[in-house]
Amino acid sequence: MSPSGTATATAPPAAAVPRPPGPSGRASRRAMRARAAIATAATPQGGTTLATLRSDPPLTLRRTGPGRVHLVSTAAGPLGGDVLELDIEVAAGTTLELHSVAATLVLPGAGGPSRMVVTARVGPGGVLRFTPEPTILAAGCDHRLEVRLSLAATASVLWREEIVFGRHGEPPGRCETGFDAVVDGVPLLRQRLAVGDPAVDTSPAVYGTARCVGGTLLAGPAFTPPEGRRGDAAVADGVAVLPLAGPGVLVSALAGDAAELRRRLLWGETLALGRERARHAPVP
Repeated sequence: MSPSGTATATAPPAAAVPRPPGPSGRASRRAMRARAAIATAATPQGGTTLATLRSDPPLTLRRTGPGRVHLVSTAAGPLGGDVLELDIEVAAGTTLELHSVAATLVLPGAGGPSRMVVTARVGPGGVLRFTPEPTILAAGCDHRLEVRLSLAATASVLWREEIVFGRHGEPPGRCETGFDAVVDGVPLLRQRLAVGDPAVDTSPAVYGTARCVGGTLLAGPAFTPPEGRRGDAAVADGVAVLPLAGPGVLVSALAGDAAELRRRLLWGETLALGRERARHAPVP
């Protein structure tokens, strides 16, 4: 244990799976398989400590404050064939903030689709804020992003995801995302998203001219409007705030660039929290 009470362990280097030789006859880069983990625990004073902080490059975790962790990518990618997993466990009555220091650039590779799986469990009275920087889909990539979120009946979460369609001046690669959230075993949100089919991406009914898409799920007592009142649905230019059938609100947005997307999501989050000034302010 460190003086702060944080137990930290680092797993062995990520396993590598050989790939077939490339056109030159030389073996290409080997696929990465990595699994990192975070778990909180309550202190005797009722605060939060990190009971587990296990890195597995390229998923490197750094404690940046009480109950706060930043994800640092210590290698390029993910590239085709990579399988990366992040496990998050928020103990009852504790709070975890998880951010990243930079955007994630998904790159093409010869090993088939890359895959990122995030599994999070939040115990009774626990609070999780998951707000990483955007995922950028470089041209030629093929990526799968899966989120499995389980909340206790009194748990709370703010979970934001942002996807950018390629680097400047290039078309996006392919990406399929799946988001499954349950509260006390009951489904709250099940959502699927696909990017990278030109016939679909440019449709006015789907993304149109947008270059970014994102969403924020707010659920639980910590992210309930004042006095517990249910927020109203709101639709504005490029952003929608939609109360769910269960205890949560989904903010969805499209934008021409990452900065505009973030502003629209923040506007929607503020509105979802019942802050009336956002209702009367123009959408950024």
